[in-house]
Amino acid sequence: MDKLKFIDACELPTPWANFSLHAFLEHATGKEHLVLTLGELTNYSSVLARVHSECLTGDALFSQRCDCGAQLEKAMQNIAKHGCGMVLYLRQEGRGIGLLNKIQAYHLQDKGADTVAANQALGFAADLRDYTLCKELLAHFQVSNLRLMTNNPAKVKALQNLGIIVSERIPLITGLTPHNLHYLGTKAKKLGHVIPKHLLSNQKNAVC
Repeated sequence: MDKLKFIDACELPTPWANFSLHAFLEHATGKEHLVLTLGELTNYSSVLARVHSECLTGDALFSQRCDCGAQLEKAMQNIAKHGCGMVLYLRQEGRGIGLLNKIQAYHLQDKGADTVAANQALGFAADLRDYTLCKELLAHFQVSNLRLMTNNPAKVKALQNLGIIVSERIPLITGLTPHNLHYLGTKAKKLGHVIPKHLLSNQKNAVC
């Protein structure tokens, strides 16, 4: 049984390209997931893609505490420059703990906890995200092979475990600020994200 229902699609003009925006409803949770596409995806043996988990504070409110909004913007720019690609926008805020819990985790970070310790202090695992829906979303567009824009090898492995081919991992290093270097350093150290060490060299001067 399908976990998702395709609802509709529309044009989405952006500063970089005119994307198509596709909406899906997840039956079990009622969550609304989105896919942005550009160009004829089936013309490529491997599709340039970003699997992006929702981050309201970064994506919409311009937060400098993370690099999420900057990564989303850069991914869309890369796709526009390439002329073809897709963004899977999954509604799993706060690495899966939800928006309200994320705000509580931020409060703990304000007091000195890192991003992993904050989630754990609230009783959650460091990362609760589930990429299972990606396989069905990609199948809707007849895509099974990705050139994935991510710094997270665990995301690559999760997709590969679903039978999705990731032919290349493309680094997405962007949006580093004095406010998020500690956060990014924690993701590199505790979650295995691939971020060049020299970019985190000023971490000791960063805000948690």
